[in-house]
Amino acid sequence: MEQALTVLDLRPQKDFVETPKITSITERALNYIAAGYPVHLCGPTGCGKTTIALHIASKLRRPVILINGDESYTTSSLIGAEQGYRKRKVIDRFIERVYKYDESMTKIWLDERITSACKYGFTVVYNEFTRSRPEANTALLSIIEEKILDIPSGNYGGEGYIRVHPNFSIIFTSNPEEYAGVFRTQDALLDRMITIDLDYYDEETETGIVQAKSGIPYEDAKRIVDLIRNLRSSGNYECTPTIRSGIMIAKSLAKARASVGDASFRQICIDVLSHRIGKGKTGQSDAARIIDDLLDYGTDEE
Repeated sequence: MEQALTVLDLRPQKDFVETPKITSITERALNYIAAGYPVHLCGPTGCGKTTIALHIASKLRRPVILINGDESYTTSSLIGAEQGYRKRKVIDRFIERVYKYDESMTKIWLDERITSACKYGFTVVYNEFTRSRPEANTALLSIIEEKILDIPSGNYGGEGYIRVHPNFSIIFTSNPEEYAGVFRTQDALLDRMITIDLDYYDEETETGIVQAKSGIPYEDAKRIVDLIRNLRSSGNYECTPTIRSGIMIAKSLAKARASVGDASFRQICIDVLSHRIGKGKTGQSDAARIIDDLLDYGTDEE
């Protein structure tokens, strides 16, 4: 028995930026998936792992199931479990004077998302899978290697397993294991997937993303990206500034321009970025000074 299942019908995004770097990652991933291997996109927060994973999934042209890793997950959260009972009662009065009564109860098995994907050949994007406890992901080992999903308690006609649909595929994303809130993945699972290490994009890609997401002129997008990249290179931060911060600044400009001589632009940059510099080492006033210095240093305005 299956629960209601939500799947994504992914379409190409109008504001998706396809640069040679992204094209290379996409083509490599699709090649590995075609060869029968799961793909694992590993990289720091804000480097675009989830966006690329969904982009790759859209190229497979299959319904997509998105799962976000969670430490509360168990195997049952992903595969399914026996939940509740089905009651059956039969009253036989075929002979008028003979009364026959039969009542039985059987457990009901409910599929979860991984099981449904295996049955119907859906694509799974398992986002931040290392936030789930390793034991919750153990069932994936036989799915990936033997193409068989073991079902406890002899469900599915008593066989206790289902064969994985040939169109089934899975894309994992994760932060490096030294990040807080993640678990060390079992070697057996890592050994069954191909890992593509990601980092922050090149300047061309980041500028294209900021421009596409905000609609601002290219020169303004580049000035914002230069600020983000210079802050990232300076090391003067407690939380790494990512392209998300650049998009926030760009979208907050409204009809203004990203001009270093514009007080309102400077204030937006300070508001968005000062929390990443943090107050533990510098304080708010020092954060504003660092951002001002980076804007003045990185300007290419005449």
